[in-house]
Amino acid sequence: MSKKTIYKSPYKEVYVEDGKIVKLFDASFPKANILNEALNQARVEETDLHIPKIGEVTKIGGKWAIVMDYIEGKTLAALMREEPAKEDEYLGRMVGLQVEMHSKRVPLLPRLKDKMLNKIALTDFNDAVKYELQVRIESMPKHLKLCHGDFNPDNIIVTPKDEMYIIDWSHATQGNASCDVARTYLIFCLADRRDLAEKYLEKFCEKTGTAKTYVQRLLPVVAASESVKGKKEDRALLAKWVDVVEYE
Repeated sequence: MSKKTIYKSPYKEVYVEDGKIVKLFDASFPKANILNEALNQARVEETDLHIPKIGEVTKIGGKWAIVMDYIEGKTLAALMREEPAKEDEYLGRMVGLQVEMHSKRVPLLPRLKDKMLNKIALTDFNDAVKYELQVRIESMPKHLKLCHGDFNPDNIIVTPKDEMYIIDWSHATQGNASCDVARTYLIFCLADRRDLAEKYLEKFCEKTGTAKTYVQRLLPVVAASESVKGKKEDRALLAKWVDVVEYE
């Protein structure tokens, strides 16, 4: 198979070559982050979830690369665009897959709580807001569920056999699943799909018996922790969610 680029950004290129996925990082990308991503994904491989398996971590042209299995199929996002009449069905399957993922335990992954606290410390919110967000994080129930950190239809591959694979484990942690749900909700909102965000949250809460207000209370925390990265316009929108009294 000849090289076929499927994603490109200033920091990395993802392409298919010889039946494998190659994630090639820019030379400026921190080596520790690359090795940590590969290690986290290898740890998740120890569950029975369908995910691409790491083949090797190597250097190509002087740049670090992660080589993994190529999963043939279409993203769930593509299927939802192609078959809008089945959007609700696909959304339900996505929720079911996320619930299955949250049932897994990967004890050596980083703690979600620690990651969020570190990120909030890097934000430019005032000290009073940071303190309220930190208190909210510390008061969360102490769960150790497998969290993806970027769970959305673009990171789910549906194979020709209708199996669903979860890809891109660079943000994987263990912690409170409702933070993972709040993150997915915000991803839909940032894509200007508030309608999907609300339907998704309804489906998740109904399936798991989770109170919607419980997830909503975590939205400011997750928005704040995510506001330190990404596009400038996304950061501005996320900052609007950081209203620590909105869901009291």
